Parts: sequence; C-alpha cells; structure tokens
Amino acid sequence: MFYLKTRKPKPKEQADLAAQTAQQFVNVQDIRGNFLYTQDGWLLCYLRIFPISLDLLSPSEKRLLINKLTAELSSVRFPFKFLAVSRPVDISPLISELGALLPAADPKQKELLRQEMLEMNTFALSGEVVERQFYLMLWQRLEAGGERDMQEKAKRLAQHFEDGQVEAKLLKQQDIVRLCNLVNNPAYTHLEITEPEATMPFLTLREV
Repeated sequence: MFYLKTRKPKPKEQADLAAQTAQQFVNVQDIRGNFLYTQDGWLLCYLRIFPISLDLLSPSEKRLLINKLTAELSSVRFPFKFLAVSRPVDISPLISELGALLPAADPKQKELLRQEMLEMNTFALSGEVVERQFYLMLWQRLEAGGERDMQEKAKRLAQHFEDGQVEAKLLKQQDIVRLCNLVNNPAYTHLEITEPEATMPFLTLREV
C-alpha cells in the first residue's frame, strides 16, 4: 500500500492553486489541429486503434494476423506509447428504443420490455456500462517543421496498422480534448458533440 505525505500549503500557494486551471495542471499549453503542445516544449500526436474480435478468428487466422502486424510494425523506428482507457457509454437511445416498442407489444412482451428497461436503467445509474478504447501516442521535441514530421510519422504508423487489417485513425483537436478528459477527468461524461472550451474544467481549492 502506498501513502502520500501531505503538508498544509502556504497562503501564497493556496492562491496559486485556486487560480490554476486544469490545462496548467496537466501540462497542456494548447491543442490545435492534430497536435497537443505541452508547456515544457513537447509535441504530441495520437492515433486511435479500433479493436477487433479475436474470438471470431480461427487459430490459423490469428497466426496470420499476428505475423502480418509483426511484419508491418518491424519497420517502425520511432517510439510510441500504448494507452487503454475506459469511456462511459450513453445507453439512453437503447432505452428510448425499447420504450417505443411498448405500445405495440402484447402483455407478455410488455413485461419483458419493462424488465429490460429496468435492467438498462440500473446499468446506466451504476456507471458499469463502459467500453475500452485504445490509443497510440507519439511525441518529439517541438522545433521548426516538427508538426509536418510528426504528422508524417503518425500517418505512416496508421498505414502500417491498416495494412495489417487493423483500423487506425489520426485524432483531431476535438478527439484529443475528449481523450484528455477521459484520462484526466474521472467525472467526464462522453458527449458526441462538444466544444473544447466547454470540456476543459477548472480546479478550485476547497478547505478540508
């Protein structure tokens, strides 16, 4: 078990913490285009890797996929980091769809639909309905021409996965903001349409 040693902040530190934004706290200077710029001079870029169900593949197909991906990624000569995060899933459309079936259902079907809707509501309230999302992060020092070089690396890496029959997507500004919220903001609820300014929270200091 790990314990954190804490000390009471000084008055000036309290004022600084109260004015600190989440953007400063997570070392983000800006998110623009396909890039995240850090305050300490790094340029970051992200790819989303879409999962595939290995249970649907035969043993020979699995070996073929492994060999193909290994061959594709063996030529990559720059570092990248693998990220796996959980995202809350909005199941309200499913509940609404079940509710729309009620009027035309017979008594037995209505009972089954009501039980299913109750179960879905229980899942929604418990926060257990999540999906795993997978990302790759690339980084390098920010310098002249760095954005073009980084984008070329990201597109080349995405193409390697595509050639290995795994879908990959280069994240844009809005997608990067969502990823930052998933990683750094545990209270974040996924929204299909969101503005970066509306999803970057601010930290406030509270007396304990």
